[in-house]
Amino acid sequence: MGKSQFPFPMPKAGSGLLSKVLGGLVLLAVLALVVKHPTDAAEFARNASTALAGAVDGLTTFLRGVLD
Repeated sequence: MGKSQFPFPMPKAGSGLLSKVLGGLVLLAVLALVVKHPTDAAEFARNASTALAGAVDGLTTFLRGVLD
């Protein structure tokens, strides 16, 4: 079969027109959210940062427990 183990070529991530269009639509949706509803966007960002900080704290607590 040659180099590839798959009988069909795998698509390259992020190189197609569809991924660019979807990325543009997501960016446009986020921009519309920030412009039309800035308070909701700020609350979402605050919640996301709190969740990320909690995940990092949990991971460090786990690793400290495993490594001790």
